[in-house]
Amino acid sequence: MKIRKAVITAAARGERLYPVADTIQKAMLPIIDTDGLHKPVIQAIAEEAFLSGIEEICVVCAPGDGDRYINAFTSLRDNLIKSYKNVDWAQEEAEKIDTLISRVRFAEQPEPLGYGHAVYCAKDFVADEPFLLLLGDYLYISNLTSKRCATQLIELAVQEDCSVSAVNPTIEHQIGRYGTLTGKHIPGMNGVYQIERLIEKPSLSVAELELQTPGLRVGYYLCFFGMHVFTPTVFSLLEKQIAQDGTNIPLTPALQELAHIEKYLALEVKGNRYDLSGRQGLLRAQMALGLAGVAHDETLTSMVELLAEANSRKAQLTP
Repeated sequence: MKIRKAVITAAARGERLYPVADTIQKAMLPIIDTDGLHKPVIQAIAEEAFLSGIEEICVVCAPGDGDRYINAFTSLRDNLIKSYKNVDWAQEEAEKIDTLISRVRFAEQPEPLGYGHAVYCAKDFVADEPFLLLLGDYLYISNLTSKRCATQLIELAVQEDCSVSAVNPTIEHQIGRYGTLTGKHIPGMNGVYQIERLIEKPSLSVAELELQTPGLRVGYYLCFFGMHVFTPTVFSLLEKQIAQDGTNIPLTPALQELAHIEKYLALEVKGNRYDLSGRQGLLRAQMALGLAGVAHDETLTSMVELLAEANSRKAQLTP
């Protein structure tokens, strides 16, 4: 199995990022990546895929957003070349933007009909190939210097010739935010599970009854990392859901059926995911990127200074 294509879902406007997401796509919010370069979030996600061997990307977007993305990236590239002539970092960033423009395609989701429906909108792009699926509002940082998170996932999918979802052991009070699963650990394969049961954002009482995984620490569950490799079978399962109820199509029921009809694994990825849409999500992601990249010392110094300032203000306010 060869994985050449990736899909990034970025159709939602991002209500939790109001007011900025009222005027621009949340995937165009700026961050400083681990390479020290300023770039939009979606470019960082795309580079996660490109640096893991992906050749083509489809961004699932809201109607009209495809042209907006291309125009925005073209403008960014032109401004870099015009304003920072012969500056190395600007030339490097302009080249990365050119690569992105040449290798990205867009598929529109006409209406917000659920995450599963957004994935289905990429069916024509994917065709009959396996593909990497990423979220447009998650940033990923690997704990391994030699393998990005997507690389870890793709390597296992190719090795086992099957669908694989990335997971992280997650403490129980957070599982209501994620798809959660359980399965049997595969002997001789560290952090790899045969998926058996999946529930989207379960309550703790349901998770305690149905989703406990032997071998995990007490109070922890396997939750989706926001990154998957799927065989094209997932599209036929989503198509069946759409035919039954076209109003709200989640992804998890299709994945539960996938686990019944095909080999479907979960991998504990060595890394962390950062949800930009969460409370202080963009701030947390930026700090994590800074600490993981070339700006580590600068980021750490800034954090220490801010903590010192906060403690000083608190001391002055204390009677």
